Amino acid sequence: MNRLHIHVSVETLEPSIAFYSALFGQQPSVLKEDYAKWEVDDPRVNFAISDRAGNAPGVNHLGIQAESAEELGQLHERLGKADIASAPEEAAHCCYATGNKHWTQDPSAIVWEMFHTMSEAQTYGEDNAPLPDESPVPEVSAHSCC
Repeated sequence: MNRLHIHVSVETLEPSIAFYSALFGQQPSVLKEDYAKWEVDDPRVNFAISDRAGNAPGVNHLGIQAESAEELGQLHERLGKADIASAPEEAAHCCYATGNKHWTQDPSAIVWEMFHTMSEAQTYGEDNAPLPDESPVPEVSAHSCC
C-alpha cells in the first residue's frame, strides 16, 4: 500500500517538530539537526520537514512512497499511460535515505516525487529533483524502472 508524502520547508525546526508531534500524536521516526520525518498510519502519510538553507517556507514537494519496487513501477506506468512525463532517478541519496524515484510536475508546476526507499543514509545527501522534459513518457511495464 502506498503512503502520501509531504515535505514542508520550515523556518525553524524545533517549534515545527513540537507542532507536528502534537498534531500526529507521536514523535518523529527520523530526527536530524536539519530534518524530521513522521511515518503516520492514521492518516497514512510520510510527512517530512527541513530547515535547509535556501528553501522558502512552505510546501517543498508532494509525493507517493511506494512500499516496493513493483509499486513504484506501477506508479510510473500509470503516469506513462496518461502521457505525463516523469524523470527517473535511480539510487538517489537524499533526506537521509537511498532509493529509486520518479519526479514529475502537475499542471501548476507543483513537484511530485514517487519513490521507493531502499536504505537509510547517514547524511542528508543531494536531492536534485530532476524534472521531466516536455515530451510524453512512453508506456512502460511495471518492471522496467527497477
